[in-house]
Amino acid sequence: MNAEIIAVGSELLLGQIVNTNARFLSRQLADLGVNVFYHTVVGDNSDRLKSAIKIAQERAELIIFTGGLGPTKDDLTKDTIAAQLGKKLVLDEEAMRSIELYFEKTNRVMTDNNRKQALVIEESIILKNENGMAPGMFLTTADHKYMLLPGPPSEMEPMFMKYGQAAIAGIYGSQARIESRVLRFFGIGEAALEAQIEDLIDQQSNPTIAPLAGDGEVTLRLTARDDAAGTAQSLIDKVEAAIMDRVGEYFYGYDETSLILELSKLLKSKNLTISAAESLTGGLFQQELTSVSGASGLFKGGIVCYSNEAKIGLVNVSPATIEKFGAVSRECAEELAVNIAAVSNSDIGISFTGVAGPDSLEGHPAGTVFIGVYVKGLPVHGEKLSLSGSRTAIRNRSVKFGCQLLIHRLTETRK
Repeated sequence: MNAEIIAVGSELLLGQIVNTNARFLSRQLADLGVNVFYHTVVGDNSDRLKSAIKIAQERAELIIFTGGLGPTKDDLTKDTIAAQLGKKLVLDEEAMRSIELYFEKTNRVMTDNNRKQALVIEESIILKNENGMAPGMFLTTADHKYMLLPGPPSEMEPMFMKYGQAAIAGIYGSQARIESRVLRFFGIGEAALEAQIEDLIDQQSNPTIAPLAGDGEVTLRLTARDDAAGTAQSLIDKVEAAIMDRVGEYFYGYDETSLILELSKLLKSKNLTISAAESLTGGLFQQELTSVSGASGLFKGGIVCYSNEAKIGLVNVSPATIEKFGAVSRECAEELAVNIAAVSNSDIGISFTGVAGPDSLEGHPAGTVFIGVYVKGLPVHGEKLSLSGSRTAIRNRSVKFGCQLLIHRLTETRK
């Protein structure tokens, strides 16, 4: 079964709100075994909506609309669809009474245009709106199925979960289930990762492999479809194993996780505490770490030592180290990591020093970064990075590389 989701509202095109409805519906439809091949956004314009409907009718059997069911003149979704299908709008008495009761309870005067919300396309199944006024609709023709849902997520989501799902399942019956798994990688670019698994991508059919790059990371979404419960996961397992054989050293987690979250979980599991000394990152590592629930049990504290005076006076870096090697050096990073652990009495010390840019510093170009990692009982380790991008990107990636270094250090998987 192929579906298209059409979101109606000029505010979406203007960037005033984000189309979260399409993401929600795509996930729910996948669980029902319905393929979503297209997302369309159209403004509050009847002619453009008609064109979008005609295009969707050529490539989808199920067309779901969100938005445009309200009382104002620019709410034209059901009027346009009814005209397109040669159907009439009729008053739904139950919806009308619900709207009237709302105004009675709130002691407000109901204007005439609110009656518009109780109008529905004739011969459609009514989807009750228990969190708002405008009901939804589900209409079946010889060739297509149409579902109309309100725009506000607080109304749309519960309506779809309680009534929309059942309407679709009743028409289509049991469909193949679609399962997905996201693999997350850091420290390898999208092009390099894809080159390592190019033959697997070329051979894909079921499961499919979809690479996506963003914010210095690469994700692979593995999606499988099968009728039998559990078989889809088994198919995904096989492809994942083949991928891990080639690029597993860069893998750090599944689905909606992050490097800082994975590091936090690892520290908690090993009952370890950590402190940080930050120069170029300006406290960004500490900010990310303390955003994780339960950070108070593992984070002792940190120091932003931006100047050489702060490095010497607050973190006890030897003046001789800075004079001989510079603040942007492996030696300085290692000394910062060891000393911050001692100052804070923590099991682990991590440090960041370098050049975020755009100008060079101490003869080092922008993007030169040194990270120091000290774990009690292990030799201190300093890592040099040569990063590119904006000042913000360099700082963000420095923090992520720091998390990755610590994870590898603590799991003894660093190569």
